[in-house]
Amino acid sequence: MTGTYAVLYDPDGLIEAELPLDRAPHEALVTAVLAWKNPDLEPRDYEQIALQLTGHARAVASDVRRHAAALPKSDGRGALAEVILREADGRLSVPLQGTARCVQNRARLVRALYTRLDRLTEPAHHVVRRGRRLP
Repeated sequence: MTGTYAVLYDPDGLIEAELPLDRAPHEALVTAVLAWKNPDLEPRDYEQIALQLTGHARAVASDVRRHAAALPKSDGRGALAEVILREADGRLSVPLQGTARCVQNRARLVRALYTRLDRLTEPAHHVVRRGRRLP
């Protein structure tokens, strides 16, 4: 296919939705990065790790967004997802730096997004006490 390519029009992200996240290696990377005490890497190495985590954070955020949009408006999990997504958008808009702190911040973001995704994909359990539904 040298010299040819195809442009896909997918405004609803359906193609991306069919691709599973490569979760295990990224969770292992997050765990390793958050365990760092005094890493001594070159700035370009930090930047590469941060780029990897940034790309994955965007993919997880997309999944969170899609799952939250599918929930009924009365489901509080959607509102909580919106809070996390706004925070993620803000944190992802900050330029990358070649530092351990930057990489660890991206790792924390990936972890928070996965936590929210897990809560969106588990069945909703509601307890009724004294006429009130509790999440």
